[in-house]
Amino acid sequence: MASTPEISNLDWRKSTYSTPTGSDCVEVADAGSRVAVRDSKNPSGPKLIVHPADWHAFATALKERGTT
Repeated sequence: MASTPEISNLDWRKSTYSTPTGSDCVEVADAGSRVAVRDSKNPSGPKLIVHPADWHAFATALKERGTT
């Protein structure tokens, strides 16, 4: 398995679809050969680390369903 950068040092970004209050958001970050995902309301909570192709497939499926 490829190593990923220290999670605390990642450059997290919110979706442009986020609400102004940030109440229903996820944040993503480039983690080298992986994509890190976290709940914007709980940045110190658990993180999900996925392969970029899996993240792309997930995001594409959401867009196709009109849920973004």
